[in-house]
Amino acid sequence: MGVDPVRPGVADLGVDQLRLLAKIARMYHEQGIKQPQIAADLNLSQSRVSRLLRQAADVGIVRTVVTLPDGVYTDIEQELERRYGLLDSVVVDAGRSGEVMQVLGAAAAPYLVETLTSGDAVGISSWSATLLATVEAMRPKTGLAVEVVTQLVGGVGDAHVQVNATRLLDRFATLTGARPLFLPTPGLVQSPSVRRALFDDPAVTGVRTAWKRLSVAIVGIGSVQPSPLLQQSGNAIGPEHQQKLHELGAVGDVCYRFFDRDGKLIRSPFNDRVFGIDPDDLKVVPRRIGVAGGSAKFDAIAAAIKGGWINTLVTDLETAGHLLQDRPLPAP
Repeated sequence: MGVDPVRPGVADLGVDQLRLLAKIARMYHEQGIKQPQIAADLNLSQSRVSRLLRQAADVGIVRTVVTLPDGVYTDIEQELERRYGLLDSVVVDAGRSGEVMQVLGAAAAPYLVETLTSGDAVGISSWSATLLATVEAMRPKTGLAVEVVTQLVGGVGDAHVQVNATRLLDRFATLTGARPLFLPTPGLVQSPSVRRALFDDPAVTGVRTAWKRLSVAIVGIGSVQPSPLLQQSGNAIGPEHQQKLHELGAVGDVCYRFFDRDGKLIRSPFNDRVFGIDPDDLKVVPRRIGVAGGSAKFDAIAAAIKGGWINTLVTDLETAGHLLQDRPLPAP
């Protein structure tokens, strides 16, 4: 590459000029002397001092180096975003604690508080222990007033655990000032006919309308094997359906919508029993934030990204390493 004649390199400058550039650079960057004082000390105009500082950077006398603090992985995040076309990502080190959900929740909570804006319409999946940990870790932010928050899948389940789905939505609404819209149905109904009848029920029409205008969706990412919370809720698929989904190539789900390794929706009669947002409606939500991690979900998370189910990811360092297999990661 040729040298810009307007901005000569070091080899094109005389020793006296280089000495002046280095002197001014050290006064400003190392000694912290302000430009007006440098100008006075060296009997130069302030505008010339400013030009010389820029020139010192142009010829390489001054170089900016960003040193990442421990526990910050913005280089990995940027590579994830570049490689997968993500809007944003957050990577945290879960270490060997075995408490990936709590670590991810603690990371996702401030991220949501900082990035949600007044007027957002938010959808959140009901049966995710990681999202429950996220909301429990959130703190209120002055001036934040999300317009509305609604469940993306039915929030009715076993009475002993339904409180989790209710608390998730209620606490999120309280912290963000949002108007909560509960979905008074199971996430998984008994038959397609029950689903059709519920869709016409006036109690859910407000939620269905809200799904059409969401600006943010916050979801967990599941594997075919149901999580303990989902299993306890009574909304989980049975072993025979799990086997069928495996045979069809399913590796994971978002809001009960199961997909293969390429993120393509698995076409099965099971879809007609899901009471939740339609995949096409979900995929047009501008910000689709997935909060998930751990080795059991490697394939599901990769597929969710590839299929466009999410475009923002909060995950752990081990999962990021799986997604960037040819990229060395720092030891935990």
